[in-house]
Amino acid sequence: MRVSQTNLAGDLLLDLERSGDGPLHERVKRALRSAIRAGRIEVGTALPPSRQLAADLGCSRWAVTEAYGQLVAEGYLEARSGSATRVRWSNATDTDVGRPAAGPAPAARFDLAPGLPDLRAFPRRRWADAVRAQVSNAAFTEFGYPPAGGHPRLRRLLAGYLGRSRGVATAPQDVTVCASVTDGVRRMCRALRAEGITAVGCEEPGWTRLREVIRAAGLEPVPVRVDGGGLCVDDLAGQPGLRAVLTAPAHQFPLGTVLVPERRAALLDWARRVDGVVLEDDYDAEFRYDRRPVAAVQGMDPSRVVLFKSLSKTLSPALGIGWIVAPPRWTQRLHRADLVAAQPSVLDQLAFAALLESGGYDRQLRSCRQRYRLRRDTLVQALAEQLPGAPVSGVAAGLHLILRLPADVDSAAVVRAADARSLRVADLAAYHATEDHADHGLVLGYGNLADNGLHEAVRRLREAIGTSR
Repeated sequence: MRVSQTNLAGDLLLDLERSGDGPLHERVKRALRSAIRAGRIEVGTALPPSRQLAADLGCSRWAVTEAYGQLVAEGYLEARSGSATRVRWSNATDTDVGRPAAGPAPAARFDLAPGLPDLRAFPRRRWADAVRAQVSNAAFTEFGYPPAGGHPRLRRLLAGYLGRSRGVATAPQDVTVCASVTDGVRRMCRALRAEGITAVGCEEPGWTRLREVIRAAGLEPVPVRVDGGGLCVDDLAGQPGLRAVLTAPAHQFPLGTVLVPERRAALLDWARRVDGVVLEDDYDAEFRYDRRPVAAVQGMDPSRVVLFKSLSKTLSPALGIGWIVAPPRWTQRLHRADLVAAQPSVLDQLAFAALLESGGYDRQLRSCRQRYRLRRDTLVQALAEQLPGAPVSGVAAGLHLILRLPADVDSAAVVRAADARSLRVADLAAYHATEDHADHGLVLGYGNLADNGLHEAVRRLREAIGTSR
Protein backbone atom coordinates (compact mmCIF):
# COMPACT_ATOMS: atom_id res chain seq x y z
CA MET A 1 0.00 0.00 0.00
CA ARG A 2 1.43 3.38 -1.00
CA VAL A 3 1.82 5.59 2.06
CA SER A 4 0.78 9.22 1.62
CA GLN A 5 1.99 12.01 3.85
CA THR A 6 -1.26 13.92 3.28
CA ASN A 7 -2.98 14.63 6.62
CA LEU A 8 -0.51 12.34 8.35
CA ALA A 9 -1.99 12.21 11.85
CA GLY A 10 -3.04 15.82 11.29
CA ASP A 11 -6.24 17.77 10.73
CA LEU A 12 -9.22 16.14 9.05
CA LEU A 13 -12.23 18.13 7.87
CA LEU A 14 -15.52 16.20 8.17
CA ASP A 15 -19.02 17.62 7.66
CA LEU A 16 -21.33 15.80 10.08
CA GLU A 17 -24.27 18.00 9.06
CA ARG A 18 -24.39 16.35 5.64
CA SER A 19 -24.04 12.81 6.92
CA GLY A 20 -27.74 12.41 7.76
CA ASP A 21 -29.49 11.56 10.98
CA GLY A 22 -28.88 8.78 13.45
CA PRO A 23 -26.37 8.03 16.19
CA LEU A 24 -23.24 10.16 16.22
CA HIS A 25 -20.87 7.27 15.54
CA GLU A 26 -22.92 6.42 12.42
CA ARG A 27 -22.68 10.01 11.18
CA VAL A 28 -18.91 10.02 11.75
CA LYS A 29 -18.65 6.74 9.87
CA ARG A 30 -20.70 8.00 6.91
CA ALA A 31 -18.72 11.27 6.73
CA LEU A 32 -15.42 9.38 6.72
CA ARG A 33 -16.62 6.87 4.14
CA SER A 34 -17.86 9.69 1.90
CA ALA A 35 -14.52 11.51 2.14
CA ILE A 36 -12.62 8.34 1.28
CA ARG A 37 -14.86 7.44 -1.67
CA ALA A 38 -14.65 11.00 -3.02
CA GLY A 39 -10.86 10.77 -3.00
CA ARG A 40 -10.40 13.60 -0.48
CA ILE A 41 -8.44 11.19 1.71
CA GLU A 42 -5.91 9.22 -0.31
CA VAL A 43 -5.08 5.58 0.17
CA GLY A 44 -2.33 5.20 2.76
CA THR A 45 -3.20 8.42 4.60
CA ALA A 46 -2.88 8.15 8.39
CA LEU A 47 -6.02 9.32 10.16
CA PRO A 48 -5.83 11.47 13.30
CA PRO A 49 -5.77 9.66 16.66
CA SER A 50 -9.29 9.05 17.93
CA ARG A 51 -8.81 11.40 20.86
CA GLN A 52 -7.70 14.25 18.56
CA LEU A 53 -10.52 13.74 16.05
CA ALA A 54 -13.10 13.54 18.85
CA ALA A 55 -11.88 16.86 20.23
CA ASP A 56 -12.02 18.44 16.75
CA LEU A 57 -15.56 17.16 16.15
CA GLY A 58 -16.79 17.93 19.66
CA CYS A 59 -17.93 14.36 20.31
CA SER A 60 -16.95 11.47 22.53
CA ARG A 61 -13.88 9.41 21.77
CA TRP A 62 -16.12 6.27 21.73
CA ALA A 63 -18.02 7.64 18.71
CA VAL A 64 -14.77 7.95 16.76
CA THR A 65 -13.31 4.59 17.77
CA GLU A 66 -16.62 2.91 16.92
CA ALA A 67 -16.65 4.59 13.48
CA TYR A 68 -13.03 3.57 12.86
CA GLY A 69 -13.82 -0.03 13.86
CA GLN A 70 -16.79 -0.30 11.53
CA LEU A 71 -14.82 1.09 8.59
CA VAL A 72 -12.00 -1.35 9.30
CA ALA A 73 -14.57 -4.16 9.13
CA GLU A 74 -15.89 -2.80 5.81
CA GLY A 75 -12.37 -2.65 4.33
CA TYR A 76 -12.07 1.14 4.12
CA LEU A 77 -9.47 1.43 6.89
CA GLU A 78 -6.57 -0.66 8.13
CA ALA A 79 -5.54 -0.76 11.79
CA ARG A 80 -2.24 -2.18 12.97
CA SER A 81 -1.02 -2.49 16.53
CA GLY A 82 1.39 0.31 17.39
CA SER A 83 0.65 2.22 14.19
CA ALA A 84 -1.86 4.79 12.97
CA THR A 85 -5.16 3.83 11.40
CA ARG A 86 -4.71 4.28 7.65
CA VAL A 87 -6.97 4.46 4.63
CA ARG A 88 -6.98 1.17 2.77
CA TRP A 89 -9.69 1.64 0.13
CA SER A 90 -8.97 3.44 -3.12
CA ASN A 91 -11.42 4.58 -5.79
CA ALA A 92 -8.94 3.64 -8.53
CA THR A 93 -10.51 1.43 -11.18
CA ASP A 94 -9.19 -1.98 -12.11
CA THR A 95 -7.98 -0.59 -15.42
CA ASP A 96 -5.47 1.52 -13.51
CA VAL A 97 -3.75 -1.55 -12.09
CA GLY A 98 -0.31 -1.96 -13.61
CA ARG A 99 -0.48 1.37 -15.40
CA PRO A 100 2.73 3.35 -14.82
CA ALA A 101 2.30 6.62 -12.99
CA ALA A 102 2.50 9.72 -15.13
CA GLY A 103 5.68 11.69 -14.65
CA PRO A 104 8.44 13.57 -16.41
CA ALA A 105 10.39 11.88 -19.13
CA PRO A 106 13.55 10.19 -17.83
CA ALA A 107 16.62 12.40 -17.93
CA ALA A 108 19.24 11.61 -20.53
CA ARG A 109 22.25 9.81 -19.14
CA PHE A 110 24.61 12.13 -21.02
CA ASP A 111 23.66 15.81 -21.06
CA LEU A 112 25.33 17.83 -23.83
CA ALA A 113 22.49 20.34 -24.10
CA PRO A 114 23.39 23.98 -23.40
CA GLY A 115 21.95 26.12 -20.64
CA LEU A 116 23.05 24.54 -17.37
CA PRO A 117 26.13 24.82 -15.16
CA ASP A 118 27.59 21.84 -13.31
CA LEU A 119 24.75 21.07 -10.90
CA ARG A 120 26.97 18.52 -9.16
CA ALA A 121 29.29 21.35 -8.12
CA PHE A 122 26.62 23.43 -6.38
CA PRO A 123 28.19 24.56 -3.07
CA ARG A 124 25.65 22.82 -0.86
CA ARG A 125 27.45 23.24 2.45
CA ARG A 126 28.46 26.82 1.80
CA TRP A 127 24.93 27.77 0.77
CA ALA A 128 23.36 25.89 3.69
CA ASP A 129 25.73 27.63 6.11
CA ALA A 130 24.84 31.00 4.63
CA VAL A 131 21.10 30.37 4.90
CA ARG A 132 21.48 29.01 8.44
CA ALA A 133 23.45 32.07 9.49
CA GLN A 134 20.76 34.41 8.15
CA VAL A 135 17.97 32.48 9.89
CA SER A 136 19.91 32.58 13.15
CA ASN A 137 21.20 36.14 13.06
CA ALA A 138 18.84 38.25 10.94
CA ALA A 139 16.74 40.81 12.79
CA PHE A 140 13.08 39.87 13.16
CA THR A 141 12.20 42.77 10.84
CA GLU A 142 13.85 40.87 7.96
CA PHE A 143 11.05 38.28 8.05
CA GLY A 144 8.46 40.71 6.71
CA TYR A 145 7.61 41.48 3.09
CA PRO A 146 10.69 42.10 0.90
CA PRO A 147 11.54 45.71 0.06
CA ALA A 148 10.70 46.89 -3.45
CA GLY A 149 13.56 46.21 -5.84
CA GLY A 150 15.28 43.72 -3.57
CA HIS A 151 17.04 43.74 -0.24
CA PRO A 152 19.19 46.88 0.19
CA ARG A 153 22.19 44.88 1.41
CA LEU A 154 22.23 42.67 -1.68
CA ARG A 155 21.71 45.62 -4.01
CA ARG A 156 24.64 47.43 -2.40
CA LEU A 157 26.95 44.42 -2.63
CA LEU A 158 25.90 43.69 -6.22
CA ALA A 159 26.69 47.26 -7.26
CA GLY A 160 30.19 46.88 -5.83
CA TYR A 161 30.75 43.41 -7.24
CA LEU A 162 29.61 44.34 -10.75
CA GLY A 163 31.79 47.44 -10.69
CA ARG A 164 34.99 45.55 -9.93
CA SER A 165 34.28 42.36 -11.94
CA ARG A 166 32.35 43.64 -14.97
CA GLY A 167 33.13 47.36 -15.20
CA VAL A 168 29.48 48.23 -14.49
CA ALA A 169 28.75 51.79 -13.32
CA THR A 170 25.67 51.91 -11.12
CA ALA A 171 24.29 52.91 -7.74
CA PRO A 172 22.64 50.36 -5.41
CA GLN A 173 19.23 51.98 -5.86
CA ASP A 174 19.40 51.25 -9.61
CA VAL A 175 19.95 47.51 -9.10
CA THR A 176 16.66 45.59 -9.13
CA VAL A 177 16.63 42.00 -7.87
CA CYS A 178 14.52 39.62 -9.97
CA ALA A 179 14.14 35.88 -10.50
CA SER A 180 16.15 35.37 -13.70
CA VAL A 181 17.26 37.01 -16.93
CA THR A 182 13.99 35.85 -18.47
CA ASP A 183 12.07 37.52 -15.65
CA GLY A 184 14.15 40.69 -16.00
CA VAL A 185 13.54 40.92 -19.74
CA ARG A 186 9.82 40.34 -19.18
CA ARG A 187 9.72 43.22 -16.68
CA MET A 188 11.66 45.48 -19.01
CA CYS A 189 9.32 44.70 -21.89
CA ARG A 190 6.40 45.94 -19.79
CA ALA A 191 8.28 49.15 -19.12
CA LEU A 192 9.08 49.52 -22.83
CA ARG A 193 5.43 49.10 -23.76
CA ALA A 194 4.44 51.73 -21.21
CA GLU A 195 6.80 54.13 -23.03
CA GLY A 196 5.35 53.39 -26.45
CA ILE A 197 8.14 51.09 -27.69
CA THR A 198 6.58 48.24 -29.67
CA ALA A 199 9.54 46.21 -31.00
CA VAL A 200 12.87 44.83 -29.78
CA GLY A 201 15.76 43.82 -32.01
CA CYS A 202 16.95 40.27 -31.23
CA GLU A 203 20.14 38.52 -32.24
CA GLU A 204 19.69 36.04 -35.09
CA PRO A 205 20.42 33.31 -34.10
CA GLY A 206 19.72 33.82 -30.42
CA TRP A 207 18.21 32.43 -27.25
CA THR A 208 14.72 31.28 -28.23
CA ARG A 209 13.15 31.78 -24.81
CA LEU A 210 13.90 35.49 -24.74
CA ARG A 211 12.24 35.98 -28.12
CA GLU A 212 9.19 34.20 -26.75
CA VAL A 213 9.15 36.43 -23.66
CA ILE A 214 9.30 39.55 -25.83
CA ARG A 215 6.44 38.31 -28.00
CA ALA A 216 4.37 37.29 -24.98
CA ALA A 217 4.77 40.82 -23.60
CA GLY A 218 3.11 42.20 -26.73
CA LEU A 219 6.27 43.44 -28.45
CA GLU A 220 7.61 42.34 -31.82
CA PRO A 221 10.99 40.56 -31.82
CA VAL A 222 12.91 41.81 -34.87
CA PRO A 223 15.75 39.52 -36.07
CA VAL A 224 19.17 41.20 -36.38
CA ARG A 225 22.03 39.21 -37.90
CA VAL A 226 25.06 38.01 -35.92
CA ASP A 227 28.40 37.18 -37.54
CA GLY A 228 31.97 36.66 -36.37
CA GLY A 229 32.12 40.17 -34.92
CA GLY A 230 28.88 39.88 -32.95
CA LEU A 231 25.67 41.79 -33.59
CA CYS A 232 25.57 43.42 -37.05
CA VAL A 233 24.91 46.93 -35.78
CA ASP A 234 24.69 48.39 -39.28
CA ASP A 235 21.51 46.36 -39.83
CA LEU A 236 19.74 48.40 -37.15
CA ALA A 237 19.65 51.39 -39.50
CA GLY A 238 17.44 49.36 -41.82
CA GLN A 239 14.77 48.98 -39.12
CA PRO A 240 12.99 52.35 -38.94
CA GLY A 241 11.19 52.91 -35.66
CA LEU A 242 13.26 50.35 -33.78
CA ARG A 243 14.46 51.83 -30.46
CA ALA A 244 15.43 48.78 -28.39
CA VAL A 245 17.78 45.88 -29.04
CA LEU A 246 18.66 42.80 -26.98
CA THR A 247 22.22 41.53 -27.29
CA ALA A 248 24.80 39.40 -25.47
CA PRO A 249 28.03 41.24 -26.30
CA ALA A 250 30.41 39.41 -23.92
CA HIS A 251 29.58 35.92 -25.21
CA GLN A 252 26.80 35.56 -27.75
CA PHE A 253 24.52 32.56 -27.63
CA PRO A 254 24.73 30.28 -29.52
CA LEU A 255 27.61 31.33 -31.80
CA GLY A 256 29.97 32.28 -28.95
CA THR A 257 31.17 35.50 -30.60
CA VAL A 258 32.24 38.69 -28.81
CA LEU A 259 30.99 42.10 -29.94
CA VAL A 260 34.07 43.80 -31.39
CA PRO A 261 35.07 47.26 -30.07
CA GLU A 262 34.02 49.26 -33.14
CA ARG A 263 30.55 47.70 -33.04
CA ARG A 264 30.24 48.44 -29.32
CA ALA A 265 30.78 52.10 -30.04
CA ALA A 266 28.44 51.97 -33.05
CA LEU A 267 25.73 50.29 -30.97
CA LEU A 268 25.78 53.04 -28.36
CA ASP A 269 25.85 55.70 -31.06
CA TRP A 270 22.72 54.13 -32.60
CA ALA A 271 20.96 54.14 -29.22
CA ARG A 272 21.69 57.86 -28.79
CA ARG A 273 20.51 58.74 -32.30
CA VAL A 274 17.15 57.00 -31.95
CA ASP A 275 16.72 57.82 -28.23
CA GLY A 276 16.73 54.09 -27.63
CA VAL A 277 17.98 51.53 -25.15
CA VAL A 278 20.34 48.55 -25.31
CA LEU A 279 19.30 45.46 -23.34
CA GLU A 280 22.54 43.69 -22.43
CA ASP A 281 22.34 40.00 -21.52
CA ASP A 282 25.63 39.42 -19.67
CA TYR A 283 25.58 35.78 -20.70
CA ASP A 284 28.43 33.50 -19.54
CA ALA A 285 30.71 36.49 -18.98
CA GLU A 286 32.50 34.84 -16.02
CA PHE A 287 33.80 31.85 -17.96
CA ARG A 288 36.59 32.70 -20.38
CA TYR A 289 39.60 30.51 -21.16
CA ASP A 290 41.58 31.65 -24.18
CA ARG A 291 40.97 35.40 -24.08
CA ARG A 292 41.02 38.26 -21.65
CA PRO A 293 37.78 39.26 -19.90
CA VAL A 294 35.60 41.75 -21.75
CA ALA A 295 33.87 44.46 -19.73
CA ALA A 296 30.14 45.02 -19.94
CA VAL A 297 28.90 47.53 -22.52
CA GLN A 298 26.88 49.15 -19.72
CA GLY A 299 30.03 50.76 -18.33
CA MET A 300 30.54 52.67 -21.59
CA ASP A 301 27.18 54.45 -21.34
CA PRO A 302 25.13 53.70 -18.19
CA SER A 303 22.38 56.05 -19.40
CA ARG A 304 21.57 53.90 -22.48
CA VAL A 305 22.13 50.31 -21.35
CA VAL A 306 20.06 47.98 -19.16
CA LEU A 307 22.08 44.97 -17.99
CA PHE A 308 20.61 41.57 -17.04
CA LYS A 309 22.31 38.76 -15.14
CA SER A 310 21.40 35.79 -12.92
CA LEU A 311 22.86 32.90 -10.96
CA SER A 312 21.43 30.36 -13.42
CA LYS A 313 24.77 29.75 -15.15
CA THR A 314 27.07 30.34 -12.19
CA LEU A 315 25.36 28.52 -9.30
CA SER A 316 21.96 27.08 -10.21
CA PRO A 317 18.68 28.16 -11.83
CA ALA A 318 16.89 26.58 -8.86
CA LEU A 319 17.87 29.57 -6.69
CA GLY A 320 15.78 31.93 -8.81
CA ILE A 321 17.99 34.98 -8.25
CA GLY A 322 18.85 37.53 -10.93
CA TRP A 323 19.24 41.28 -11.26
CA ILE A 324 18.62 44.21 -13.54
CA VAL A 325 20.97 47.20 -13.68
CA ALA A 326 19.15 50.10 -15.32
CA PRO A 327 19.52 53.87 -15.71
CA PRO A 328 17.56 55.74 -13.00
CA ARG A 329 14.75 56.70 -15.39
CA TRP A 330 14.27 53.09 -16.45
CA THR A 331 14.48 51.80 -12.87
CA GLN A 332 11.54 54.03 -11.99
CA ARG A 333 9.61 52.81 -15.03
CA LEU A 334 10.41 49.19 -14.18
CA HIS A 335 8.88 49.61 -10.75
CA ARG A 336 5.83 51.46 -12.07
CA ALA A 337 5.21 48.91 -14.82
CA ASP A 338 5.42 45.88 -12.51
CA LEU A 339 4.17 46.82 -9.07
CA VAL A 340 3.35 43.21 -8.10
CA ALA A 341 6.52 41.53 -9.38
CA ALA A 342 7.61 38.53 -7.33
CA GLN A 343 11.03 38.51 -5.73
CA PRO A 344 13.38 35.78 -4.53
CA SER A 345 12.95 35.06 -0.85
CA VAL A 346 14.62 37.53 1.49
CA LEU A 347 16.58 34.72 3.17
CA ASP A 348 17.99 33.60 -0.18
CA GLN A 349 18.88 37.17 -1.06
CA LEU A 350 20.68 37.55 2.26
CA ALA A 351 22.44 34.20 1.82
CA PHE A 352 23.77 35.26 -1.58
CA ALA A 353 24.77 38.62 -0.12
CA ALA A 354 26.77 36.75 2.52
CA LEU A 355 28.58 34.76 -0.20
CA LEU A 356 29.41 37.98 -2.03
CA GLU A 357 30.66 39.68 1.10
CA SER A 358 32.80 36.76 2.28
CA GLY A 359 34.37 36.12 -1.12
CA GLY A 360 32.72 32.70 -1.29
CA TYR A 361 31.05 33.52 -4.60
CA ASP A 362 34.37 34.57 -6.19
CA ARG A 363 36.02 31.37 -4.98
CA GLN A 364 33.18 29.32 -6.44
CA LEU A 365 33.57 31.05 -9.82
CA ARG A 366 37.34 30.48 -9.88
CA SER A 367 36.87 26.80 -9.08
CA CYS A 368 34.21 26.43 -11.78
CA ARG A 369 36.29 28.29 -14.34
CA GLN A 370 39.18 25.87 -13.85
CA ARG A 371 36.90 22.85 -13.99
CA TYR A 372 35.11 24.01 -17.13
CA ARG A 373 38.35 24.78 -18.92
CA LEU A 374 39.66 21.27 -18.34
CA ARG A 375 36.33 19.81 -19.39
CA ARG A 376 36.26 21.92 -22.54
CA ASP A 377 39.78 20.82 -23.45
CA THR A 378 38.84 17.17 -22.97
CA LEU A 379 35.68 17.56 -25.06
CA VAL A 380 37.45 19.35 -27.90
CA GLN A 381 40.14 16.66 -27.97
CA ALA A 382 37.57 13.85 -27.95
CA LEU A 383 35.65 15.48 -30.81
CA ALA A 384 38.85 15.90 -32.83
CA GLU A 385 39.71 12.22 -32.35
CA GLN A 386 36.29 10.70 -33.02
CA LEU A 387 34.81 13.28 -35.44
CA PRO A 388 37.83 14.68 -37.30
CA GLY A 389 35.70 16.01 -40.16
CA ALA A 390 33.50 18.18 -37.93
CA PRO A 391 35.16 21.47 -36.91
CA VAL A 392 34.27 23.26 -33.68
CA SER A 393 33.93 26.98 -32.92
CA GLY A 394 32.99 29.26 -30.04
CA VAL A 395 35.34 27.50 -27.65
CA ALA A 396 37.13 30.50 -26.12
CA ALA A 397 34.57 31.09 -23.38
CA GLY A 398 31.27 30.00 -21.90
CA LEU A 399 29.75 26.57 -21.33
CA HIS A 400 29.04 25.44 -24.88
CA LEU A 401 30.57 25.15 -28.33
CA ILE A 402 29.38 24.74 -31.92
CA LEU A 403 30.03 21.47 -33.77
CA ARG A 404 29.69 21.92 -37.53
CA LEU A 405 28.27 18.91 -39.37
CA PRO A 406 28.99 17.67 -42.89
CA ALA A 407 26.50 18.84 -45.52
CA ASP A 408 25.10 15.33 -46.00
CA VAL A 409 24.12 14.98 -42.32
CA ASP A 410 20.63 15.97 -41.15
CA SER A 411 21.13 17.82 -37.85
CA ALA A 412 17.53 17.25 -36.73
CA ALA A 413 17.96 13.53 -37.34
CA VAL A 414 21.15 13.58 -35.27
CA VAL A 415 19.24 15.09 -32.33
CA ARG A 416 16.63 12.31 -32.57
CA ALA A 417 19.24 9.57 -32.92
CA ALA A 418 21.19 10.96 -29.96
CA ASP A 419 18.03 11.04 -27.85
CA ALA A 420 17.49 7.36 -28.60
CA ARG A 421 20.97 6.79 -27.16
CA SER A 422 20.18 8.73 -23.95
CA LEU A 423 22.25 11.68 -25.15
CA ARG A 424 20.95 15.26 -25.18
CA VAL A 425 22.22 17.64 -27.87
CA ALA A 426 20.71 20.76 -29.47
CA ASP A 427 20.21 21.60 -33.13
CA LEU A 428 21.80 24.93 -34.06
CA ALA A 429 18.96 25.62 -36.48
CA ALA A 430 16.49 25.62 -33.58
CA TYR A 431 17.87 28.97 -32.38
CA HIS A 432 17.08 30.77 -35.62
CA ALA A 433 13.95 32.88 -35.96
CA THR A 434 14.01 32.78 -39.77
CA GLU A 435 14.50 30.09 -42.40
CA ASP A 436 17.01 32.24 -44.27
CA HIS A 437 20.21 30.83 -42.79
CA ALA A 438 22.96 28.43 -43.72
CA ASP A 439 23.89 27.24 -40.22
CA HIS A 440 24.27 23.50 -40.05
CA GLY A 441 25.46 21.97 -36.82
CA LEU A 442 24.91 21.23 -33.15
CA VAL A 443 25.19 23.27 -29.98
CA LEU A 444 26.99 21.17 -27.38
CA GLY A 445 26.92 22.26 -23.75
CA TYR A 446 29.48 20.78 -21.38
CA GLY A 447 28.52 22.53 -18.15
CA ASN A 448 26.31 19.74 -16.76
CA LEU A 449 28.17 16.73 -18.16
CA ALA A 450 30.14 14.57 -15.74
CA ASP A 451 33.85 14.46 -16.58
CA ASN A 452 33.92 10.66 -16.63
CA GLY A 453 31.15 10.63 -19.25
CA LEU A 454 32.79 12.84 -21.87
CA HIS A 455 34.33 10.16 -24.06
CA GLU A 456 31.27 7.92 -23.93
CA ALA A 457 29.03 10.88 -24.81
CA VAL A 458 31.18 11.68 -27.86
CA ARG A 459 31.18 8.03 -28.89
CA ARG A 460 27.37 7.98 -28.83
CA LEU A 461 27.30 11.25 -30.73
CA ARG A 462 29.51 9.75 -33.43
CA GLU A 463 27.08 6.84 -33.73
CA ALA A 464 24.11 9.21 -33.96
CA ILE A 465 25.82 11.20 -36.72
CA GLY A 466 26.72 8.02 -38.57
CA THR A 467 23.08 6.91 -38.71
CA SER A 468 21.83 10.33 -39.91
CA ARG A 469 23.49 10.60 -43.30
